[in-house]
Amino acid sequence: MPALICGSLAFDTITTFPGRFADQIMAEQVHILNVSFLVPTLRREFGGCAGNIAYTLQLLGGEPVVMAALGNDGADYLARLAKWGVDTSLVRSDGSTYTAQAIIITDRDNNQITAFHPGAMQNAHLMTVPARGRRQDLAIAIIAPDGREAMWQHASQLHDAGIPFIFDPGQGLPMFDGSELRRFVELATWVTVNDYEGRMLCERTGRTAQELSCSHLQGVIVTLGAQGSEVWVQGQLTHVPPVQAQEVLDPTGCGDAFRGGLLYGLERGWPLVRSVALGNRLGALKIACRGGQNHRLDEVVLAELEA
Repeated sequence: MPALICGSLAFDTITTFPGRFADQIMAEQVHILNVSFLVPTLRREFGGCAGNIAYTLQLLGGEPVVMAALGNDGADYLARLAKWGVDTSLVRSDGSTYTAQAIIITDRDNNQITAFHPGAMQNAHLMTVPARGRRQDLAIAIIAPDGREAMWQHASQLHDAGIPFIFDPGQGLPMFDGSELRRFVELATWVTVNDYEGRMLCERTGRTAQELSCSHLQGVIVTLGAQGSEVWVQGQLTHVPPVQAQEVLDPTGCGDAFRGGLLYGLERGWPLVRSVALGNRLGALKIACRGGQNHRLDEVVLAELEA
């Protein structure tokens, strides 16, 4: 059944700095920070959390329904989604602004500095999650990083419509205070964050991942990059081992590839740990490819899907 993906559609300008950020930034001088990084390579990719998650989900054979906003330069992106067979009926085209843009610098340790222009994403709150009476086929959803008001409204609308959803605040987490984040958790069915976001979420809500999981939530997932993932269910921790990447080329979109796998498994009723294991493998496949929408499935994933 279809999965609703609420998040951003964006163009990513991806550059690589062959050195280390840590060698260029003096900690005692950050109050007058003025740095420049020479980036000899540059690529422009289709990106945004919603687009990246939808790419992986359709690659697996899922049915992504994207709810996101494009600007007056988004015709090619809309055509790209339609070519995959993605349901774009809930994509808003805003002729008064540009599509969201991310400018990303990655250093040799895979640390990243990102500048983000929200563009049309700022009007994503003008879109509404379909009520059950209008659309009864949506089995699951995800709230990925988007405009602040859009994330807030869409979470409430999904809850009111009785559609279980993953709360994935990502880079949008700092926009919300503790009480707002606690409310998101109350509305959600699952929560997924990386380790940095997890620490911030726990600090702002005043609750540990273990405590958050001892609630109505069906799981709290914390991704740890090369160390795998932690899955908390009713206070019990399961470590899901990492998958060794064949090559480490570009971390951009790895979290989104993981979430595409997570969505696929949960929509099919897989156990949470199995869904997370699939996500780990997809993250490893993605990091070996440049851009967020260029990876392919390997034989191990194909065998898992056939099992």
